[in-house]
Amino acid sequence: MPRAGLNPTAVVDAALAVLDEAGVDGLTLAAVAVHAGVATPSLYKHVKGLGALRDLVAVRVLDELATNCEQAAMGRSTDAALAAVLHAYRRYGQEHPHRYAALPQQPADEPELARAGDRAVAVFLAVLRGYGLDGADAIHVTRGLRAAAHGFVLLEIGGGFGLPEKLDDSYQVLIDTLTAGLRDVSRRWARTGTDTPPTGSDRPI
Repeated sequence: MPRAGLNPTAVVDAALAVLDEAGVDGLTLAAVAVHAGVATPSLYKHVKGLGALRDLVAVRVLDELATNCEQAAMGRSTDAALAAVLHAYRRYGQEHPHRYAALPQQPADEPELARAGDRAVAVFLAVLRGYGLDGADAIHVTRGLRAAAHGFVLLEIGGGFGLPEKLDDSYQVLIDTLTAGLRDVSRRWARTGTDTPPTGSDRPI
């Protein structure tokens, strides 16, 4: 029976259900239509096509990820906040591997997708302000933090770690390394009074 009251939000809900069950490659308009209980052409009343639907899914996923990270950082600062955010980031990937894998790998041109991406980045920028980092400094560090967490999560959900050591321990070592390095970087940049990393042998990262 066709589902009454279908709207863009309900279409995204159906797409997420398909994504969770079938993965990124299984996310098709036909599969979403079956899950929503409508004919495939009916979806075009709410989304322009598969590309637009993937963008809407990515917006929802980024907002979910940002919400989890925001809640993790609440009431914490510096090392405790950073550790909580990084744990929340990884946990989202563990709990929703197909959703995480559906995130775009390039900067978005679509305004809502860009907004959601900015919101996720803003969590890291807020934490870094506790270390006295802002502007270009914070952007440099955020890129490094994102690369570390994103790379670990992708390897983990893709089965890329083959050695027997516990992944929880490995991730904690990563967090400890990042926080120790961040403290050192913030102190050194504060001494130099620059808003870009030093060059040469004194480069902090």
